[in-house]
Amino acid sequence: MGLTIAQKIIKNHLLSGSMIVGEEIGLKIDQTLTQDATGTMAYLEFEAMGVPRVKTERSVAYIDHNTLQTGFENADDHRYIQSVAKKHGIYFSRPGNGICHQLQLERFGIPGKTLIGSDSHTPTGGGIGMLAMGAGGLDVAVAMGGGAYYIPMPKMVKVNLTGKLAPWVSAKDIILEVLRRLTVKGGVGKVIEYGGEGIKTLTVPERATITNMGAELGATTSIFPSDEITHAFLKAQGREADYIPLASDPDAQYDEVVEIDLSALEPLAACPHSPDNVKSVSEIGKMKIDQVCIGSCTNSSYLDLMRVAAILKGKTVHPAVSLSIAPGSKQVFNMLAQNGALADLIASGARILECACGPCIGMGQSPNSAGISLRTFNRNFEGRSGTADAGVYLVSPETAAVSALTGVLTDARILGSAVDIKIPEQFIINDNMIIPPASEAEAKDVEVLRGPNIKEFPKSDPLADTISADILLKVGDNITTDHIMPAGAKLLPYRSNIPHLSNYCFTRCDEEFPARAKAAGKGIIIGGTNYGQGSSREHAALVPLYLGIKAVIAKSFARIHRANLINAGILPLEFENAADYDTVALGDALVIENVLKDIAADKPLTIRTASGKTFTATCALSQRQKDILLAGGLLNYTREQSK
Repeated sequence: MGLTIAQKIIKNHLLSGSMIVGEEIGLKIDQTLTQDATGTMAYLEFEAMGVPRVKTERSVAYIDHNTLQTGFENADDHRYIQSVAKKHGIYFSRPGNGICHQLQLERFGIPGKTLIGSDSHTPTGGGIGMLAMGAGGLDVAVAMGGGAYYIPMPKMVKVNLTGKLAPWVSAKDIILEVLRRLTVKGGVGKVIEYGGEGIKTLTVPERATITNMGAELGATTSIFPSDEITHAFLKAQGREADYIPLASDPDAQYDEVVEIDLSALEPLAACPHSPDNVKSVSEIGKMKIDQVCIGSCTNSSYLDLMRVAAILKGKTVHPAVSLSIAPGSKQVFNMLAQNGALADLIASGARILECACGPCIGMGQSPNSAGISLRTFNRNFEGRSGTADAGVYLVSPETAAVSALTGVLTDARILGSAVDIKIPEQFIINDNMIIPPASEAEAKDVEVLRGPNIKEFPKSDPLADTISADILLKVGDNITTDHIMPAGAKLLPYRSNIPHLSNYCFTRCDEEFPARAKAAGKGIIIGGTNYGQGSSREHAALVPLYLGIKAVIAKSFARIHRANLINAGILPLEFENAADYDTVALGDALVIENVLKDIAADKPLTIRTASGKTFTATCALSQRQKDILLAGGLLNYTREQSK
């Protein structure tokens, strides 16, 4: 039987386990990336392992999240990351150079290689045929130290694209259509592979838009073949030597096949407050808008912004609309400046932001009260924009640009014939904002610089045989890591300060939770389906750890967050009978006995309430995960393994 693209890469990087769906496999990791919102903690963890130099082929530290410097905290984190990178063999991308995923695609990504990053949108690399996955910072630290990265062997799903997109319908509309069909839970435990004749009509940046936002499916990753289109992109980036052809075998087997006729698609929008709440622009109608934001790791490529510039050229942004545009990289920004497109954007009244994540993570450009914001981003979770009652719609750059001119949500097809924007035969290449590490000989003299806001990794205890604690919080379905540990301009500067962050944990769900958890000293959280979807931020596990959370009992978990809970030493349990979720309430006292014995035997755990009622919960763990929990988390486990 033939292999899919992902199966071929997995086979070539398999260190442990068998390629049987659901079985835990350990993979050799070729490349890693971090960004500054998660990187400080990841490098503190890497330092704690005592490994002098990274063992990957390429590790890169990007500064793209916390670039709004209203105090010393972000600048101190950047200085720390730069010094750690120099000392330990990591390349450092300076603030202003661009967004990690856009830069990794441009300058470092290689077809057929494995990549994990401490950011959930790392699957962007699948646009050039990488097996690229988001992971918690501690998993990235272990990979940098030469350790394997572990995932359950995923199912394979093929999305077969036929036909060709109509004018002003874009790659963003393709992934919105996939989300509409599969939902934010539909990709869990799966790799989404794109194929069919339609992929030949899509450039690498367009493919990367699709794989980037595949993270919202909950998928392990998404991937395209590496073909002549990939070859042309790498050649234009001066990296032709990195190209290899990579495709699935003709007789490859898939667990599911999804058929999409590109010619039948129309402009789409994800409505508040979920990326899968998708409707057509025509169906929503001419809704008045207040703000348009164009950029993010999803839609900030040269191709995207050249199309936006063509729409805006010679026109003026509607007086009731605030339009901001953030190029994805210095390369994109520089090329727009040199060919005159930047002047067209500026003349239209657009506000040009630096090459960074910015509004996507709530770092500036929050909408007005109850404002309607069209964004070319990948997430529209409630409150993520920084305005609690804003209505955020996710759209393509084309829809965003034309709507900024009209003042209402507008179908870009009113523009008629599409502009013909092609990938350049040669991109401008200037890597002067990427600082290489010191040599091994020089590294011993490099001082690591720590600011006062950088606190220690929270300590965890080995798993106890009896867990006795109250339910400190009960939440519903699709709780995101933004709910658990909010981001935004006020909190992101404290990503290296877990004690401070603990004051804001779950406050979007219950403002009293931090105080209640601190008073109790220990506790249990109850969740619904897809608990922990969204960002890979391990802070959504580390902060509950700091607050004494011993277990989370949910109907189901998002992949990365479940792994982060285990890495933190928190027990992730799933209701064996989902109806038992309704039998427990905030404040109930729970007792879980024989934890160690039942986990060792792969038996459901029995949970007793104060009233004497019982229910059961499962905890499917590999032997490695059991050992991690027994040790009190991955950091403790890694230290023990290195003795």
